[in-house]
Amino acid sequence: MKQKTVLVTELTLIVMIIFSLGCAPVAETVPQSESAAKSEMTASKSNPFYQESNLPLKYPPFNKVKNAHYSPAFEKGMADHLAEIDVIANSEEAPTFGNTIVAMEKSGQLLDRVAVVFFALASAHTNDSLETIRSEMAPKLSAHSDQILLNENLFERVRTLHDSRNDLGLDAESVRLVEETYKQFIRSGAKLSTEEKDRLKTINSELATHQTTFSQNVLKEVNDLAVVVDSREELAGLSDAMIEAAAKEAESREMAGKYVITLQNTSGQPPLASLTNRALRERIHKASLSRGSRGGEFDNRETFTAVVKLRAERARLLGYENHAAYILEEQTAQTTDAVNQRLADLAPAAVRNANREAQDLQKMIDAERGDFELASWDWDFYTEKVRQERFEFDESELKPYFELDNVLVRGVFYAATRLYGLTFEQRTDLPVYHPDVTVYEVFDKDGSTLTLFIFDPYARSSKRGGAWMNAYISQSHLMNQKAVVANHLNIVKPPEGEPTFLTFDEVTTTFHEFGHALHGFFSDVTYPSFAGTSVPRDFVEYPSQVNEMWADWPEILENYAVHYETGEPMPKELLDKVLAAKKFNQGFITTEYLAASLLDQTWHQLQPNEVPGGDGLLAFETEALESAGVSLTTIPPRYRTTYFSHVMGGYSSGYYSYIWSEVLDADTVEWFKENGGLKRENGDHFRQTLLSRGGSEKAMALFKNFRGAEPNIEPLLERRGLK
Repeated sequence: MKQKTVLVTELTLIVMIIFSLGCAPVAETVPQSESAAKSEMTASKSNPFYQESNLPLKYPPFNKVKNAHYSPAFEKGMADHLAEIDVIANSEEAPTFGNTIVAMEKSGQLLDRVAVVFFALASAHTNDSLETIRSEMAPKLSAHSDQILLNENLFERVRTLHDSRNDLGLDAESVRLVEETYKQFIRSGAKLSTEEKDRLKTINSELATHQTTFSQNVLKEVNDLAVVVDSREELAGLSDAMIEAAAKEAESREMAGKYVITLQNTSGQPPLASLTNRALRERIHKASLSRGSRGGEFDNRETFTAVVKLRAERARLLGYENHAAYILEEQTAQTTDAVNQRLADLAPAAVRNANREAQDLQKMIDAERGDFELASWDWDFYTEKVRQERFEFDESELKPYFELDNVLVRGVFYAATRLYGLTFEQRTDLPVYHPDVTVYEVFDKDGSTLTLFIFDPYARSSKRGGAWMNAYISQSHLMNQKAVVANHLNIVKPPEGEPTFLTFDEVTTTFHEFGHALHGFFSDVTYPSFAGTSVPRDFVEYPSQVNEMWADWPEILENYAVHYETGEPMPKELLDKVLAAKKFNQGFITTEYLAASLLDQTWHQLQPNEVPGGDGLLAFETEALESAGVSLTTIPPRYRTTYFSHVMGGYSSGYYSYIWSEVLDADTVEWFKENGGLKRENGDHFRQTLLSRGGSEKAMALFKNFRGAEPNIEPLLERRGLK
């Protein structure tokens, strides 16, 4: 059973909804009039989704796609898919691997084409029309999926093959496909009674609607709560480029002469590290924390409560203790106890470190005769001051050496060349959906075309926050497909003609997302269901986190950290200070992350009758953080409940995945160091044993194939200063 993975470090609805096995009820076919038949024939010629793209590697024809094409393509795609499934389910031939499992893998191709482009652009470059279509399609796609996964005849064929899977003469990947297909049917309710199935369909439809509403509200709140500043003087501390970007944003909103600070999706906001105006820092921070809980049309409290209740009810209906237990069964963690224990073990040390860091920040405030106690909107600002004092540098010194093109070409791409033998060539002949987007052809070590890579770096009002990867085309030998992969970032775009400077965090994020891209590039599997990043959620971040290591690997850093004007390398003494500061502020970073992870687990381990009403949501959030021992007034969760987009999509009960994956990542970094670091043979080994295998084997088996041992947590504790 094919589930198209449109993955991502900052994932929302996409993974949940895009199923090649399905997604929404279709009206019964009726005879057409002659004029209707002609209209459909005309539409089929003009709708770019109705045919496979003839561009290289089936690259999407963005220049031909109009908003009006989506709904007809969705409707036809679902109808075609159901017709294909009907043939499979009602075949008079005995079920075979080919006529059932493989046939399902090949089904729904039109639906795949439209869904993958639509949901990608609904995140990367949306508009009112796309948002209306998304609201209309969400319950339909959910119902379509149910129509297939609750099809009794289809399930019986799958069950028959599952029962005899070891006698069918299949290879290991094919046996795994049978097992995973059967499991997906079971977890989707195939064994429920008719009455229970009806209730499940209702729950799924309501969830799809609420999740779409939540996602849309998050984006609308970010735009609606942008902070308006009256004078340039209030922006003291920001770079000229950042101030000009704020002025340009104000002009775009017809507020010439003012300045607009837009919000990122995390609780913390980048300008807080530089703004000297404490009152403005407070305004920005409080605006950020209020998202989705301040009343009004974009308030997400009732929506979130409804989602959690429905998820809890669905889990019980399917035989699980709670939603978290349902989700974790398919992850490498497997149980809520395992996740709860890991988070509980890390929290005390993280909070101790954070409290020590807070004391250092307060000392700095007092030394400057600041007559106030450290608040959450002060943390980033005084962290930079302490960093400057302790390591004798600040972020502004680094930025001229972290120009975007250098980071991408001389850093990210160069590391991939050194480690894997890849080379890159920009393609200007392929259409893009926004002028800021760049496309590269990626060549393998033997010179053959491996993939096409789409790079979309800048923030804009039509783009959701965060950073993520998605696959427009997933690799599959069955479908004779190579991958087409995209990375999306949210870097503030400078004024026209100005260079784009990154913070070191943004540099690391660029390497991280490219790690996801490599996972998609190197996929070498037969079936679409196992392509690329189709792995457990608490494993998918692992390869991307590993790729972060090259951001500060000396040979790579020296190659890309060059002054944007002179080309001179970053001075060694500054480079050494950057490396020495790696563990700085880890108490804050770990605590804000753990707080969000614990919220995710706490919400999703409730029973339906335990979920508080919308007005009680914030009180419950406070109690949950206090109970977990991570309630610090100076450190809010990285995401508060009402704008926690991860838990509306593929990361529900799964935000812990980053720290879980980091155990594997830190241990893998040790392996690279033990084996000579940046060497082709090391890259080839990582690619062959793990990156190329996708979900075709169990995740931890892949890790052991690569590492030759069980994972060791000690490198993680050392990295985060938690020992």
